[in-house]
Amino acid sequence: MKRRTLKPSAYKPLEASWRIHVAPRWERVPLRRVVNGDIAAWLSEINRSPSIVHRAYGVLNGILKQAVKDGRLARNPAAGVDSLPRRRTRRMRRYLTQEELHRVADASGSHRSLVLTLGYCGLRWGEAIALKVGDVDFERRRITVQRSAVEVHGEIHLSTPKTDASTRLVPLPAIVIDSLRAEMEGRHPTDLVFPGSDGDYMRRVRASAGSKSWWKSALKAAGVETMVIHDLRHTAASIAVNAGGNVKSVQRMLGHASAAMTLDRYADLFDDGLDRLLDQIDGV
Repeated sequence: MKRRTLKPSAYKPLEASWRIHVAPRWERVPLRRVVNGDIAAWLSEINRSPSIVHRAYGVLNGILKQAVKDGRLARNPAAGVDSLPRRRTRRMRRYLTQEELHRVADASGSHRSLVLTLGYCGLRWGEAIALKVGDVDFERRRITVQRSAVEVHGEIHLSTPKTDASTRLVPLPAIVIDSLRAEMEGRHPTDLVFPGSDGDYMRRVRASAGSKSWWKSALKAAGVETMVIHDLRHTAASIAVNAGGNVKSVQRMLGHASAAMTLDRYADLFDDGLDRLLDQIDGV
């Protein structure tokens, strides 16, 4: 059922968790013999990261919840398991200043337009590499985001964007337009805007230790601390808020499902906006 309802990027980790962690322990155990204590002991024996342990628990818990709904069990034995490890604290978000963004973009060589698009428009990586020339409208100054190319276990899967709200029109700042005009000149509307070296979808770049990617080289050349390329999406949010964008405008640009989600993720940015609001009120 999950294979039919989930995108490959969401289904593959669940399938791997079932195959590697859940099935070897529980596949042949009758439902009536699954008990809370055994689940807790099993979880404590998975010597992996907290996120992997939580995913394995989620797969088993989902199966048992469905068994309760189907009347095969009176209650879910996975409820209230107390041996789940604490998730790691979410890492601090990185926001580049516009000056830093320009330095990194200039150091990125042939990928300059991609860096500027990510850093000013806030597209997700999969949305950016799936863009076609026909999705960019210079007259209206908009990008139409309507597909995403996600790499899962080395394979690229093309699908709709992450959520319904992610299908959207994104505003195009002048600096991005100037760069993209040169990038797209003479190209066919069905051509990819940011193709890989083989002309197909570009593979995600890494910034981990030992990586020799163009992204890591650009950061070093620009004198910017190592960061993942997804941080450019956070940078776009920061630039939009500092430019006076309200939460609804930033929500629509980023493709969040709700303004509450935008506020939850970027509350620190809007705190700064409150200080500016006070200055404006005092000025009045």
